Amino acid sequence: MNDRKRPLGVTILACLFIAVGLVGFVYHLSPFLKRAAFGWDSVLVELSESLAILFGVFMLRGRNWARWGALAWMLFHVILNVSRTFREFALHAVFLAVILWLLFRPDASRYFRPPRNEPT
Repeated sequence: MNDRKRPLGVTILACLFIAVGLVGFVYHLSPFLKRAAFGWDSVLVELSESLAILFGVFMLRGRNWARWGALAWMLFHVILNVSRTFREFALHAVFLAVILWLLFRPDASRYFRPPRNEPT
């Protein structure tokens, strides 16, 4: 049994990843289905939204790979926004910094650490 306490910041962040993924997935699904021609860009957007949901769910379960995946997901969005306006880039960079801070605080690191096997 896992008796590790999930930090509130991790809970909120994981729920935000799930919500952003779900809203983005549904929002982008309609144009994706209406396209007459197959577009890889639409597939990649839906894949990205699915990853956000996946990372959020597994962060709630304390999986360390999901923490790193969420960080990489946000870093990817920062890189995508380099060519856009400075405001969009800066906003995503601030989000990345907040995510980094929330996921790598000492209490979060303890939460994501795998439980030790106790001898019986």
